Amino acid sequence: MNEIYVPAAVPADPEANTTDLLVDRVARTPNAPLFSLPTDDGGWSDISTAEFHTQVVALAKGLIAAGIQPGDKIGFICRTRYEWTLIDFATWFAGAVLVPIYETSAPAQIAYTLSDSGATAIIIETSEQFARFDEIAADVPQVTKVWQLGLGDLDKIVAGGTEISDVEVEERRTIAKGSDLATLIYTSGSTGTPKGCILTHSNFVELARNAAVAMKEVVAPGSSTLLFITTAHVFARFISILGVHAGVKVGHQADTKQLLPALGSFKPTFLLAVPRVFEKVYNSAEQKAAAGGKDKIFHKAADVAIAHSKALDAGHVPFGLRVQFALFNRLVYGKLKAAMGGNVRYAVSGSAPLGARLGHFFRSLDVQILEGYGLTETTAPATVNIVSKFKIGTVGTPLPGVGIRIAEDGEILVKGVDVFQGYWNKPAETAAVFTDEWFHTGDIGSLDEDGYLTITGRTKEIIVTAGGKNVAPAALEDPIRANPIVGQVVVVGDQKPFISALITLDPEMLPVWLNNNGEAGDMSLDEAAKHPKVIAEVQRAVDAANARVSRAESIRKFVILPSEFTEASGHLTPKMSIKRAVIVKDFSREIEGLYMGAPVTQGISVTG
Repeated sequence: MNEIYVPAAVPADPEANTTDLLVDRVARTPNAPLFSLPTDDGGWSDISTAEFHTQVVALAKGLIAAGIQPGDKIGFICRTRYEWTLIDFATWFAGAVLVPIYETSAPAQIAYTLSDSGATAIIIETSEQFARFDEIAADVPQVTKVWQLGLGDLDKIVAGGTEISDVEVEERRTIAKGSDLATLIYTSGSTGTPKGCILTHSNFVELARNAAVAMKEVVAPGSSTLLFITTAHVFARFISILGVHAGVKVGHQADTKQLLPALGSFKPTFLLAVPRVFEKVYNSAEQKAAAGGKDKIFHKAADVAIAHSKALDAGHVPFGLRVQFALFNRLVYGKLKAAMGGNVRYAVSGSAPLGARLGHFFRSLDVQILEGYGLTETTAPATVNIVSKFKIGTVGTPLPGVGIRIAEDGEILVKGVDVFQGYWNKPAETAAVFTDEWFHTGDIGSLDEDGYLTITGRTKEIIVTAGGKNVAPAALEDPIRANPIVGQVVVVGDQKPFISALITLDPEMLPVWLNNNGEAGDMSLDEAAKHPKVIAEVQRAVDAANARVSRAESIRKFVILPSEFTEASGHLTPKMSIKRAVIVKDFSREIEGLYMGAPVTQGISVTG
């Protein structure tokens, strides 16, 4: 199969805009909880749909009174918190457009986004973020309104709008039609200068309405989720909007170090996460078991969980496996599920491939990870595994109203209700990614006979060795990164005689692993990178990845770097994707060192 289109489940409404999603929700369930805020005593305080709507309208009135005009663009720098969605909807109710800026953006990135988008106002969360904006304020003179949440400016905006009538707000909120601009979301720039993606009201409205039908079990009445990934990214932004449409209760926890306590008190029914989060949950449990001398029990439990899930797919679970599964369900699985709050039934995973092993493992914990695929340009999801149509190892089938085509060279093309309208101020770049109505994603993959999509890599990341072998880095990087002590992996070898890799260590998991293996947990990254046990563990991870590919695609050499790849260092995007070109440039000396001397023809040579 090379093409599939799933018809829309909901009739399109070209007159509807995103504000209609909230208005409709208020009409349906005004008193149901729509958000929940953390309290000082570790609990949560619910905000009803009607209360949220009242706050949105009050803030919209304040924005109107402050001089925000229909179509004006407002920059927004803020961590994941309740006010994010409040400001998002208030901006739409005022007829304006929000332009999110990652809270970790450097001053130059802030200046570029504000200048390119034409924003005339900005809302900033903290004084530290304001300091970064202040550095470049003179370069964006069109930004004449600056508000800071930490100074109580939101309350001041609301107080200034008391004279604005409900009639005026209603006029403002209904100005935009489906085809009008809803937001500009700038790509994270892993392959060059960020581009502003033009997402319309229809992109959000039609995708939310259709996704709610396809994922009805996940967003059913009474469902809830705790958001912790950045709302500036389209993934969490869409889920926030979907939550308003479907009546999902949403909580927020931006500090991932406080995630487990927050999960324990909030008790969500589904999670939104990237694969690295699931890897961390698994690895943390594994290392905790090892610290207590129960690593063999944990590994046996993991093997049983995976075998049980695979047996479910095969249609029959043998009696002996059922007995083992019941035992480990009491001893191991239940504790892991309790750590996630106890009520989690589903998890939506995106932004990178999730290994089939993890998918099977969590499924046997009664946590169905619904892996999906999408980009900023597709308003987040294009495909997703749904509860009734689920295949581990794939990113699912197209959502209603979406089509997928596989080009002759393997590139994935998308069309449908979720596809953006182009890049802001970049007509040439827009033309280059469209063939008629089909958007060229730059990713490569395949469709099976049932219409499930599998991602194998990115066209721009394919490595061609000196021998002419095409290698997709993700096939090697993903399984290596699943190892508890590995932070990031970058496979290299373009026009080289063989494949090599740059590897960093995970500073959170490394001390635990070292202690569990009889070494000092306070070892520095530099010391650990040279330690024989660490090198041997990384070698084990590389060997396991190499077992999945041909010899010509296998990693022959690697170097463990004595530092991390971080967003601050310029090597990761805000969604924690590697900036491959930047890394290859910055670590060119280390890469050249891997290829000094005669080519390796047998075995794997390790550079520590």
